[in-house]
Amino acid sequence: MHEPTLGVGIIGVSAVRGWAAVAHIPALRALANYQIRALSAHSAESAREAGEVFGVGAVFSNHAELVTRPDVDVVAVTVKAPDHRELVDAALAAGKAVYCEWPLGRDLGEAREMAAFAATQGVRTIVGLQARQAPAIEYVRQLLGNGYLGEVLSTTMVGTSVPGNVVVGPNAYMLDRSNGANVLTIAIGHSLDTLSYVLGEFADLSALSALRRPLISIEGTGEQMVKTAPDQIAVIGTLASGAIASVHIREAVAGGTGFLWEINGTDGTLRITADEAYPEIFPLTVAGSRGRDELAVLAIPASLTQEWPALTELEGSPAFNVGRAYAAFAADIDNGTQTVPDFADAVRRHEVIAAIESSAASGERVTL
Repeated sequence: MHEPTLGVGIIGVSAVRGWAAVAHIPALRALANYQIRALSAHSAESAREAGEVFGVGAVFSNHAELVTRPDVDVVAVTVKAPDHRELVDAALAAGKAVYCEWPLGRDLGEAREMAAFAATQGVRTIVGLQARQAPAIEYVRQLLGNGYLGEVLSTTMVGTSVPGNVVVGPNAYMLDRSNGANVLTIAIGHSLDTLSYVLGEFADLSALSALRRPLISIEGTGEQMVKTAPDQIAVIGTLASGAIASVHIREAVAGGTGFLWEINGTDGTLRITADEAYPEIFPLTVAGSRGRDELAVLAIPASLTQEWPALTELEGSPAFNVGRAYAAFAADIDNGTQTVPDFADAVRRHEVIAAIESSAASGERVTL
């Protein structure tokens, strides 16, 4: 028997750049049980160009036409965070399953309202916290489950988001804190979700945030813009298990450690590293040691890296974990399971982000 094909409509596609082009479209093309059936862009010309490049005939400049198509089962929202709410609500109102990129909303309030609407519509959702699908993260969970570390006592995470004082033009909107897409929501949001997926949620936390580099240049133009989003975030807290956790993610620095996450237990140590603080995108290396032995790189089992054989050629690319999320989502639909992060999971992550903001503003510890 052939698996049923899920028709996908993608909102926010460019023929020349963007997350849909580098991640969603390659991922969906690799999976036989998905078919891209419609695209929409910010203008008719952009939509036409994207359709020609990606071989999709149904293209629109009006998202309302896409979400109401009967051959579209899943709507993928891949636009900038400030526009998520309107587009997601339109897709939910049309009764479609929705894959929304992270962050779900501009703030906790928006995220809660979007999740509540999805629940009333009774449709499946998935949020783009795809680091959970990374084989390295699944491997770390297996190691912990098998007692590799004994009892987890503490964990430390440090990383760099965007280095230097220059951003590309399309990302200039991220300098404005009110848009809800910045180092706190994106680099820390993804990193904290990975930490909590593996080790459990925070019970309480204290946070510091600072804006140390308020002027940022736009690449290619030299124009300087005022940045209002913090560029230094440090968090320390207690996990529900009792383990102590510390996280420091920064941007606008000259360089430094890309991503390093250490988990310390009574019997051993695990260290997960990557080039930047985006565990959902960059390939992860896992090293471990038992007792006081030196750390050594651990090979991730082929059973995990090749769980979805159709995606093997995408390994190492931004599309790999997105593809694994789509594959798991289709399996969930077939099996009646829930293995991918949904809008309710997104709300939990937004709650932690709100707690970090509250603690940083008040100087007080926040209980979650």
